[in-house]
Amino acid sequence: MINVERIKGGTDNCYLVSEGKQAILVDTASGGNLDMVTAACDKYEMKLIVLTHVHFDHAENAAVLSKKYGIPVAYHAKDEELFESFDKQPLKPVGLVGKVVLGLSLKVLRQTKVQKPENLIPVKDGDDLSEYGIPAKIIETPGHTLGSISVDVEGKHLLVGDALDNWISPGVAHLYYDKETSEKSAEKIRALGDRIVYYGHGKPTPNGKF
Repeated sequence: MINVERIKGGTDNCYLVSEGKQAILVDTASGGNLDMVTAACDKYEMKLIVLTHVHFDHAENAAVLSKKYGIPVAYHAKDEELFESFDKQPLKPVGLVGKVVLGLSLKVLRQTKVQKPENLIPVKDGDDLSEYGIPAKIIETPGHTLGSISVDVEGKHLLVGDALDNWISPGVAHLYYDKETSEKSAEKIRALGDRIVYYGHGKPTPNGKF
């Protein structure tokens, strides 16, 4: 049976997706949450890390966790430039919530350099992750960043990173690099139908509640 465990550190979420003793980690949270994430991962035979996108609050621990467990890190190649600098794909806000979130996080987004893992695996839409012990596939959901991806587990659980968020209520990402693409990705997610959606920020909800 598949289990999705939400690991909440501050405003960040990352997720352990497990079946029996095998697990993958979707996102890694920010550096201050490393010990908590490691404690959760230590209970499993870790097979893979998936980064929904390369911002510090999702990817800062990827390199150290990859090395600790000897596992690869899956990501979309269009986000590779973000290992160099957040400003390669600057964000814009949507509404008051977006302005507040960006205002609070912009300085640290610019100052925190995400260490590039040594064992990176580029993935694309439709790629199957079952070889890592979990029946899941990659869905491209760009807009928040050019390379934003989601992980669809068993057609039941959808881990969307920041393609959507639930800061106050579920909605299209309040921060975007490309607004039109972000909105199209939200509709792509909605069209998937019956899923539980797991956000990078906020509590999970049924699909379509945005």
